[in-house]
Amino acid sequence: MANTKHIRIYPVGMALGLLLSVSFVLCVIFGLMFPNATMYQAWLPLLPGVTWISWPSVVLGLVETFAYGWYVAIIFVPLYNYFASKVAS
Repeated sequence: MANTKHIRIYPVGMALGLLLSVSFVLCVIFGLMFPNATMYQAWLPLLPGVTWISWPSVVLGLVETFAYGWYVAIIFVPLYNYFASKVAS
């Protein structure tokens, strides 16, 4: 019987939340540097209440992207651990 190591939700949630938040900030910076580019339009349907561009909207975007990262972690980690234990047994 193989010994599988389970992954934990906290590190995955933090990593994914920060990944998406940093990506959002980079898109905001890119949008400010190149106003004719329309990268921000990809975020708007995914982030309710976010408009282009104001400080409250950027903060809301950061909160929502971080929450999306945690949402993925909360779904992914238990599924991964479940299937990893099934393969090991």
